[in-house]
Amino acid sequence: MTVRWGIVGPGRIARKVAADFAHVPDAEVVAVASRSKERAEAFAAEVGAGTVHDSYRGIVEDPDVDVLYIATPHPLHRAVALAGLRAGKALLVEKAFTVTPEATREIAALAAERGLFVMEAMWTRFQPAIVRMRELIAEGAIGDVMAVQADLGAQQPSSPDDRFYNPALGGGALFDLSVYPISFAQMVLGNPETVTVHGYMVEEGVDVEEAILLGYPEGRSATLFASLRCQSPGMARVVGTGGWMEVPPRFHHPSRLLVHRNGHEPEELHLPPTGAGYSHEVAEVTEGVKAGLAESAVMPLADTVAVQDIMGQVADQLGMAVAEGPADLEQ
Repeated sequence: MTVRWGIVGPGRIARKVAADFAHVPDAEVVAVASRSKERAEAFAAEVGAGTVHDSYRGIVEDPDVDVLYIATPHPLHRAVALAGLRAGKALLVEKAFTVTPEATREIAALAAERGLFVMEAMWTRFQPAIVRMRELIAEGAIGDVMAVQADLGAQQPSSPDDRFYNPALGGGALFDLSVYPISFAQMVLGNPETVTVHGYMVEEGVDVEEAILLGYPEGRSATLFASLRCQSPGMARVVGTGGWMEVPPRFHHPSRLLVHRNGHEPEELHLPPTGAGYSHEVAEVTEGVKAGLAESAVMPLADTVAVQDIMGQVADQLGMAVAEGPADLEQ
């Protein structure tokens, strides 16, 4: 069985993801949709897709598409995802899944009602180094985990015309960068009891930097940092009572893992991804659809909801007026 994919929003990330389909034998990109026909045609020619749609509605209703990969600006995820589910499509939705917890719950509820496979495209969780890290934690390699530390800073253009500074396009550090350390911490420690934020917003109404402290029972914590104005190492650490693990830069798509067990020499594990690293999430969805599953065990929708809840609290504490997109797909 070949699972037929349609790409919604042929941008920079979609181009990288599409290139990794070569490493997933049972997955094929068959259709591309953009509101610009010329852009869709160029992208389809580049990736070898046979069908071009000049509207999102067109690809949603395409009977020859099994899965939609949604890579539009964040606020448009909601309408495309809901329309796709109503049309019987499985979904891979780029992170951040939506820009509000309410919209994420809305999509998750419809997915459960329709019994369709839906997953957030958090590729980090599927990187071989991160998979091995989770296994080592479960084996007790570093004892009881007490803390997570992670940063992700990428210096971006500060022009008001850039999408990072446009609230209508889901601009700001939160939805493009902070989502990674937040999801990493939630993966390791679960859902926090408290969320404390200190950050900076610009006059356009978007955040450009934040430090986040997540509090857990028994004094456990996650200390996270993200920035659009500073380039940072992009490293993560997981600290336990019996040692610690380092995920070298950039932690959201690593090729190595360093394990420090108390009283032992450090161990370096080389675990590179296949392709650019997107192949693993594509394979997860493809195999899930083939098996008739409703969601991923690695990136379940409950985790996506929990991460969106944390991001919602970050936005509220910073005073961000988040602009969620419509529920109905117009075209």
